[in-house]
Formats: sequence, C-alpha cells, structure tokens
Amino acid sequence: MVHRGDQVSNREITDLTDLAESCLGAFVRSGTLDLSLDQLAREVGISKRMLVHYFGGRDAIEERAMTLLENRLRAQFAPQSKGVLLLVMDLSRRAWNGSPRATSFYQEQQRLWVELLLRYLPDKNTVEDVLQSFQGAVLAYLITGDPEPGRRMLNRLCAKLETPGKSSREKKRRRTG
Repeated sequence: MVHRGDQVSNREITDLTDLAESCLGAFVRSGTLDLSLDQLAREVGISKRMLVHYFGGRDAIEERAMTLLENRLRAQFAPQSKGVLLLVMDLSRRAWNGSPRATSFYQEQQRLWVELLLRYLPDKNTVEDVLQSFQGAVLAYLITGDPEPGRRMLNRLCAKLETPGKSSREKKRRRTG
C-alpha cells in the first residue's frame, strides 16, 4: 500500500494494519473518535465505502484503532516500568470489553471531573468538550512524542470557547439526527 502522509492510496490494500494506523492517526489529529465516516475517509484518503468494506463498520474501525493505540502505549511505557499508566490502560481495556467494575470506575472519575470543571465552565457540554480535547491532546503526545498536535487541538478548543456557538456534541447530534 502506498502512503501519502497519513493517507493511503486506493490501490489494493493487503495489510489492514496500515489502514488502521491511518485511521488512528486521523483520530489522534482530531482528538476524538467522534469523526463521521465521511470525515474519517477524507482524512485517511480512501472512500467511505472502502472503509466499511475493509473493516465491516464503524465499531470495528474504532476497535482496531483502540487496539493499536493500546499496543503502542504499552510498548512505549512498559520498558520504563510505568506501572500506573499500564494499570490505567488495563482498566481501559476492561472497560472497552464491558467490565462493570472498570466501567463504573471510569464513570465515577468522569463524574468527579465534570463536577470540578462545572465550577469554571458554563455547561456540561463545554466540560465534556474540554475533557475530550485534553484527553486527546495527552494521547497524541504519548503516541507521537510531539506536543504540537495536542497544542493545536487545545488552541482550537480555546478559540471555540471564546466564540459563542453550538458545542461539538450538539453539532454531531444535528449531523447524525
């Protein structure tokens, strides 16, 4: 397969790992998994139809990208004995696989962050946008070692917060609804 940046050519794809890596790159650059299939296809440089053909659907694309992310983070930090990060990653994996305890843990942590940030931000949608952007920026840095994509992501968020308008979740609801 031929890559152009993080885009793939429409030549025959023989290794889905390359395509999944390109999808992961698009998620990291955007700082969210909330890209529509059209947006993801445009970022990756392949048609939406071909994405669905190769992966079987959106959930499979996300699952493959999360697995790549988890493997990359484990490889980066395991040799340095970053036990806490590895534990958090294991909890994430368990939550993704439906573990009630891991899911409960994450929901409680999310609730605490929302409660704290609501003291400083105007509404829950804004808080969720801030949390999601921050998490994306941190992951982008952990994956690439380059702080610039995360910095750009957070700068876009700050500009958005300074400009009144709809939250990304409201835009997404309107787009999918």
